[in-house]
Amino acid sequence: MSDSSPPPHPVGEAMTWASRATTIAAEMVLPGLAGQWADKRFGTSYLTLIGFGLGLTLALWHLVGLARKAEEQRLGDKAAKARKKQDGTD
Repeated sequence: MSDSSPPPHPVGEAMTWASRATTIAAEMVLPGLAGQWADKRFGTSYLTLIGFGLGLTLALWHLVGLARKAEEQRLGDKAAKARKKQDGTD
């Protein structure tokens, strides 16, 4: 985000986080449901468990990525403020 751009609108931020939460929930559930469907289709009993395990792993990976991105952005904003303060352009 450049220095001249306005801050994001709170409703927009809320919608962004709501969509991220929905995506992560879908990542957790859909592989398990696909595994359940495959179990019924092929007469097996383990694909549901594999699907939910895969979904949990995928969702956690996504959450870690979001946390890293937010932390990098926060640290970047902090560094930008420190540079502005040091330059006297604050």
